[in-house]
Amino acid sequence: MEIVPLHPWNLTPAQARELQTRLATRIQLTGTVRNPSSIAGIDVSVSRSSRKGRAAITVLDYSSLKLIDNAIYEGEISFPYIPGLLSFREAPLIIEAWKKLNVRPDVIMMDGQGIAHPRRCGIASHLGLMLDVPTIGCAKSRLIGIAADPAKKAGGITPLVDGDEIIGAVVRTKDGVKPLYISIGHKIAIEHCIEIVLNCCRGYRLPEPVRMAHMAAGATALHYIK
Repeated sequence: MEIVPLHPWNLTPAQARELQTRLATRIQLTGTVRNPSSIAGIDVSVSRSSRKGRAAITVLDYSSLKLIDNAIYEGEISFPYIPGLLSFREAPLIIEAWKKLNVRPDVIMMDGQGIAHPRRCGIASHLGLMLDVPTIGCAKSRLIGIAADPAKKAGGITPLVDGDEIIGAVVRTKDGVKPLYISIGHKIAIEHCIEIVLNCCRGYRLPEPVRMAHMAAGATALHYIK
């Protein structure tokens, strides 16, 4: 699978933040994925007791949400945990897993932020630029912005706002459970991000692509955590 080489990974935190600011200007905030045939979910687990991480990519048939391809890569993590710089910690592992795929997905759903990020370039946006695939940020928690609580029923939606800018949406994916924070990653408009997320829900809080990737990321070792 092709990857767009954007930069080296041996950066300081200050250099990483500056790079995010520059990369944010390249993110495409519009686009539609017409009749996708496949969708990928991506997640990474990190060991409690070592510097190892495990990246999992699951590719599903979009209409049936059946697994059609997957890849896993385990490796050392060299970048420290710093809020807002998740991509520099996890993306190198994801890229190695990406190289092992046989099916190139039409759209990616990433467990992490897209533009709902202080510098408008979270891991979903960063990966979208590197993989050149429409990418959706599908995060379990909020990094930045404010929003009203959506309706308690599945399908409830409220905008996620930072200042006077809408940076994403808070989406209830299952009745009565905590919502998800959805944002543009790259090359897809927010309304289509929401549509795809809701289309991929099958009775769980997490949409199937991300849920399956989450399980795969921790499948062989219970000591791995998010």
